[in-house]
Amino acid sequence: MATIKLKFRASTTLEKEGRLYYQVIHRRVVRQVATDCYISPSEWDENDEHLLLSPTANTPRQRVLKNMADELQWQQEQLTDIMKALEASGKDYTADDIASEYETTFGHQATVFSCFYRHITLLHEAGRHSTADHYHQTLRSFKNFREGRDLRFDRVTPQLTLAYETWLRNQHLCRNTTSFYMRILRTLYNKAVEARLTVDQQPFRHVYTGIDKTAKRAITLKDIKRIKGAELRHHPALGFARDMFLLSFYLRGIAPIDLAYLRKTDVKQGDIVYSRSKTGQQMRIHIEPDIQRLLDKYKETSTQYLLPIIKREDGTEHTQYRNNTQQINRHLKKLTEQLGLSFPLTLYVARHSWASIAQSNHIPTSVISGAMGHDSEATTQIYLASIQTTQIDDANSIIINSLMKNKENV
Repeated sequence: MATIKLKFRASTTLEKEGRLYYQVIHRRVVRQVATDCYISPSEWDENDEHLLLSPTANTPRQRVLKNMADELQWQQEQLTDIMKALEASGKDYTADDIASEYETTFGHQATVFSCFYRHITLLHEAGRHSTADHYHQTLRSFKNFREGRDLRFDRVTPQLTLAYETWLRNQHLCRNTTSFYMRILRTLYNKAVEARLTVDQQPFRHVYTGIDKTAKRAITLKDIKRIKGAELRHHPALGFARDMFLLSFYLRGIAPIDLAYLRKTDVKQGDIVYSRSKTGQQMRIHIEPDIQRLLDKYKETSTQYLLPIIKREDGTEHTQYRNNTQQINRHLKKLTEQLGLSFPLTLYVARHSWASIAQSNHIPTSVISGAMGHDSEATTQIYLASIQTTQIDDANSIIINSLMKNKENV
């Protein structure tokens, strides 16, 4: 029986990454199967012949290496399956037969799983870790649907996508969630079409890839005032979560990722100026007194970041953002119970509530759209072209100052 081992070939050029490959040996004949995985010598265990992975570190490079390890494991499984099939056939075979069958079936990123792995690596290398996580989540889902069996892109047919959608719905997922997976798979498929790995069979024409409008959970101005006035001096974790909720609200429903990544240099001449991570659109928010009070409360940070959501600059910033915002949301749910609110608070509830309260204060929809940085609709873009920043600041001032009134119209 043949043996298959992962090997590393260092580059002849100093400080250049070397390439990983598989060594296939059968009847003393050695053949090599190249991979598209490149690493530095310090990332390879020469004695045990495997990637060096840290069980605790979660740096961008470690995420690339962990995804690479998944890809390499999958590749070795395919080579092993080919070898076992040739062995079971009872016919004579060579190391060349194993290598040739693998290259024909799985080479040149021709399969769905392999393209997923490579694209996830590229996203991590580009610093787009949230998007990489979404692709990895979709890969896991699609692999479960396929029971681990990979396929070429020419086998992605309308019948297959319908079967996948049915499988997803049988997992009791809502239409927006099934659409999420379908849109990512469709993006990968379109990249395969562009790379001429397959002709476009329009396999997604019969499945849902839209976004259903959902009821946005928003609380009233009266609820916001109760949250603001809650006595939490003896509960610092709840107090911090409450303050981040209020800041999210005061900053016109800023998205959690943008709140976490605000930098001290974003404070400019009495305004906070930042670019939305989702769209790149520049936002400018006037610093009202209540905003300044909370910024002053948390100004003693040891990093470039304005708030202590990201506390270390060591390559784990995205993980810190994700873990700490989840912790904030858990404490907000505890605050929900303490205040007896009708549904759980989250940072996104602050965003929805700002829009709802703005509307109840008769602020025009066009101004609300501009204030929140919406750009998903062409109509919104038309509105944005004519909105003055002062209108948006006036709208935010009206909302924040209304918290100070004794009576609210809610």
